[in-house]
Amino acid sequence: MFIGHRLQFALATTVQARSETVADNVNSRWNGQFSCYDLVAKTVLRPRSVVRVGDIAIGGDEFIVMAGPCAVESERQVLDTAMSVAMAGARILRGGAYKPRSSPYSFQGMGVEGLKILSKAREVTGLAIITEVMSETDVELVAEYADIMQVGARSMENFSLLERLGTCGRPVLLKRGMTATLEDLLRSAQFIVSSGNPDVILCERGIRTFETATRNTFDVAAVPVLKTVSHLPVIVDPSHAVGVRALVPVLARAAVVVGADGLLVEVHPRPDKAFSDGEQSLTFDQFHSMMRDLDPYLGLRQQADRSFAAAGGFD
Repeated sequence: MFIGHRLQFALATTVQARSETVADNVNSRWNGQFSCYDLVAKTVLRPRSVVRVGDIAIGGDEFIVMAGPCAVESERQVLDTAMSVAMAGARILRGGAYKPRSSPYSFQGMGVEGLKILSKAREVTGLAIITEVMSETDVELVAEYADIMQVGARSMENFSLLERLGTCGRPVLLKRGMTATLEDLLRSAQFIVSSGNPDVILCERGIRTFETATRNTFDVAAVPVLKTVSHLPVIVDPSHAVGVRALVPVLARAAVVVGADGLLVEVHPRPDKAFSDGEQSLTFDQFHSMMRDLDPYLGLRQQADRSFAAAGGFD
C-alpha cells in the first residue's frame, strides 16, 4: 500500500516538475497559477480544443447534452431512457455500469452486463456512450464498450488510472473532485494529456462546502475561469451539483449562460424507484421540458466566448 502511494506521488511530482517550465507563448494571466500546465493552458496558438466522438464535436459550436440514468439497472430501463433522451435532443447516453458508492451496502452496478446493455442502447438509438471507469485494471474492458471514459470525482487524483487513460484510445471526461481546486483539476488534466491522450473534457459537478441545503455547491464561476485559462472543453453536471431534482433545470440554464460546452444530466423513467441518485434524476417529461427551456439561452454562448477571450488577454 505504501509503495503504491509512493508511486502515485512520484508520478504526480513528475508532471508538476515538467510543467514548471512554461512555454513562451502560454498566457501569463492569473499570475501563472494555471498557465504552468502548458499542455492544457489556453494560448494564442491553441485557444480552443474540440473533442470529437464520431460526428459529435464537444467544445465546438453545438451545445452537447449527455443524459441517462445514474446506474444501469436493467435493459428495459436503459433502452427506454436512451430513446426518450435521444428524442429530446441528447447526443450521448450516460449510465454507470460500475458505481463507486460511499456505502458498501449500496448498489455497486452491474459490471460487464451493464456495459453490454449500454452497447445495445447505442445500436438501437445511435447515441454515443459515456460511462465511468474506476480502476486502471478496468480501462481496457470499459474502452471496448464506451465512446467516452468518465473519471468520477473520487478518482480525479487516482494517478495510476489517469496514466492508463493516457493510452486508452478514447476521450476522457474528467470530473472535478469534491474538495478540489481548479488548479487541482487542471493538474490532473495535464497528467492525462502528458500520458498521451489530448482528448480531455473538464466537468464541473459541484464542490463540498459548509452548505447543507443542497448536495454540493455549484461553483458557477469555475466554468468561465476554466474557459478563460484552458483550451479544453468544459461541461457541467447540474444533477450532482445540486442533488435536488427541481433545481437541475435551473442550474442547466445557468451553465449555458456562463458558457459551458454541454451538460451531463441524470434521467430515469421512475426516479422514485431508482437504485441510486433518484432524488436528483429527472423524469422523461422533466428532461424534455428542460431541453425546450434551454433554447432561448443558447444564443448567449457566443457572447460568453468573447468574454473569455477578453479575460484571457486574447482579444
